[in-house]
Amino acid sequence: MNPSSSTIQERLASIRTELPQDVTLVAVSKTKPIECIEEALATNQFDFGENRVQELQEKEAALPKTIRWHQIGHLQTNKVKAIVPFVHLIHAVDSDHLLKEINRRAKNFGRTVDILLQVHIAQEDVKYGWKAPDLERYLDEDTLASFDHVRVRGLMGMATFTPDQQQIAQEFNQLRRLYDSLLPANPSWDTLSMGMSGDWRIAVDEGSTMIRVGSSIFGGR
Repeated sequence: MNPSSSTIQERLASIRTELPQDVTLVAVSKTKPIECIEEALATNQFDFGENRVQELQEKEAALPKTIRWHQIGHLQTNKVKAIVPFVHLIHAVDSDHLLKEINRRAKNFGRTVDILLQVHIAQEDVKYGWKAPDLERYLDEDTLASFDHVRVRGLMGMATFTPDQQQIAQEFNQLRRLYDSLLPANPSWDTLSMGMSGDWRIAVDEGSTMIRVGSSIFGGR
């Protein structure tokens, strides 16, 4: 289906026909007007992702409280307090420093905030995230046990931006194998977030349980 000649609702329906029922679709609505989100919401799409905190705040205030807001971009510690009162899931937690700040702010609001630990799987240096060995050591230290207002739901990662589908599959497979290896010690985990508009089908084939799709739903910027 050509995104330029179809509606948001039609694009959502097309993706859902291919998506397994146990995979959550997060509609990435960054830079898109409220009207576009409302159109998607009319199809019972309730999970939306934003990467700019100010834009997320403005949209959360203007739209129905039935929406589950996902903070999907790199999050600075000085912006945590702005989203902690309402955020459904923070995807890109990439450091102990950020974990501590989320826990501190969540405690102030009397909340327990769900988060994903971001793992660096791409060959590009611009991507954030823990290196797999560093994350394994961190989890072995059981530091997370001291964060009583943060609940880790699993892992997330972004593949290299490349037309090489084999490389993308290998990177997603690497993350899936890491997730599987950590799961016995973390039985409450239930989320492996990987896959975007250009590679979500590969991600699902490699075991993703949550995809983040923007342009394939809302069109280009």
